[in-house]
Amino acid sequence: MVKQLCILGSTGSIGTQTLDVVRANPDRYAVYALCAHRSIDLLVAQAREFHPEVVCIADESLYEELKEKLSNLQIFQSSNLPMPKIWAGADAVAQVVTMPSIDIVVAAMVGYAGLRPTIEAIKAGKTIALANKETLVVAGEIICDLAMTHHAPILPVDSEHSAIFQSLVGEDRNEIEKILLTASGGPFRTYTLEQMKTVTAADALKHPNWDMGAKITIDSASMMNKGFEVIEAKWLFGVPVEKIQVLVHPQSIVHSAVQFTDGAIKAQLGAPDMRLPIQYALSFPERLKSDFPRADLFAIKDLTFEEPDLNRFPNLGLAYDATRRGGNIPCVLNAANEVANLAFREGRCAFLQMSDIIASTMAKAPFIAKPTYEDYVATDAEARRIAEEMVNSK
Repeated sequence: MVKQLCILGSTGSIGTQTLDVVRANPDRYAVYALCAHRSIDLLVAQAREFHPEVVCIADESLYEELKEKLSNLQIFQSSNLPMPKIWAGADAVAQVVTMPSIDIVVAAMVGYAGLRPTIEAIKAGKTIALANKETLVVAGEIICDLAMTHHAPILPVDSEHSAIFQSLVGEDRNEIEKILLTASGGPFRTYTLEQMKTVTAADALKHPNWDMGAKITIDSASMMNKGFEVIEAKWLFGVPVEKIQVLVHPQSIVHSAVQFTDGAIKAQLGAPDMRLPIQYALSFPERLKSDFPRADLFAIKDLTFEEPDLNRFPNLGLAYDATRRGGNIPCVLNAANEVANLAFREGRCAFLQMSDIIASTMAKAPFIAKPTYEDYVATDAEARRIAEEMVNSK
């Protein structure tokens, strides 16, 4: 049976690679809905190729432009293919995921914006292929409770969490002693603090191993991405943060591992190609044949592991601290990071100042021990206000 996909963030890195998987498996997957934030031209090109039922743009101001460009597509004018429905706005994105024909929602929107549609998809009982780590960072307890209530499977797409998930298959009754979460170390792994004072966004966007979007690549360079993954692992696998250890692994071949109480370690290895974990999330429990690159262990020769340096990369420590404090503090962490990350990309703050902005926002934002969804919305807005004020004062 062909599974119908809704791809949130179809024009981003994960979205476009998800469509690579669809191209390679047309007998298994079809695209029911494509959702993007602003990238109209790529969204139109995707609609021309995949013929979705719905095309959705989150930025409402682009609705008329999207409508005009889609109506001018020759493939819809000269064939029997129906024109896709064209929706726009945040409410539309949250609504499209609930459509009855959709089997899997690929949650690949960047940042906090992915929270609401993921919640609606879970309430609708959809299978979630989760690439938006901020969803669990911001509201992990609510997400996990909803997933259990509505019997909505959450399958991780992040390479690290997919590796942990794959290592746990068949180990249901065996206790986890430790999760070993690997990190590439990013482009500044060997930089001194003095060198990091003057790095630019262009420097930070040169990731040594992975091809990702701008926001997540900056997060990788600051190791905030790994901090988010620590929080995500806590919720996905039900382990306390004290059992999650980060290892810097520059080769990005061991994607992560699990150590069990008998001392055995199971790891998942592979080439650094996001299409593999995407395909596994879509096909689980099957493994589909692919022509993705293979990891040649003879060519790699060395697999090395290092402890992260929290002095040079304090964002990782801030994430651990936010996890231990709990409540709405991880939401504060995420909001402040989104503001600081954008400010760095726009040249409004220095690389090392991002951590200062985040730490100060965490200290100033009001703490809520048992937040509701409405509390998360208010916390996000307040934390962004505080962080923006700090950026402007730099």
